[in-house]
Amino acid sequence: MNTWKNTRKNSRPTIAAGLLVAASLALTGCGAPAGATDAAPAGASVTLADGWVKAADSGMSAAFGRLTNEGGEDATVVSASTAASTELELHETVANETGEMVMREVDGGFVVPAGGSRDLEPGGDHIMLMDLVEPLEAGDEVTFTLTFADGSTSEFTAPVKDYSGANENYVGGDDHGMEMDGMEMDGMETDG
Repeated sequence: MNTWKNTRKNSRPTIAAGLLVAASLALTGCGAPAGATDAAPAGASVTLADGWVKAADSGMSAAFGRLTNEGGEDATVVSASTAASTELELHETVANETGEMVMREVDGGFVVPAGGSRDLEPGGDHIMLMDLVEPLEAGDEVTFTLTFADGSTSEFTAPVKDYSGANENYVGGDDHGMEMDGMEMDGMETDG
């Protein structure tokens, strides 16, 4: 009987420790928000390939490339920033009521589908630099930070290239008084 009493005495701390571990695991599970997933932040899942920026002396420019989402959930780019410009917008190019191609800010941002991509290209979706700080010359590099709907960010650097084309109008809420070579703004031709 002494053997049983010693075993029973020695097992009490082990049983108590086991109960504490089980209780802590149960509480941890209770603290997780409903619907929580282990998804990676969008900024860690989205990359930019073949990025480039249009050379410009002043006013406006634009950034292009292919956004690819390697994640399992859609990622939404809601804004962009760079030291090269004081104001940036996410733009799409669409036909207006007269069939003229116009640029406008995208409502809700760029959705990059899970396992898919979204092209940013002249005459289509692009990141618009609205107020250049200094000229962007071919061969320069511009670093951007993209911010996603989940608050995460991703940084990329793109070379500046000469380009003439994509003659669209800009239809924004305000006339920013800025020009982009080869583009029109609010129906007024710019030099280019």
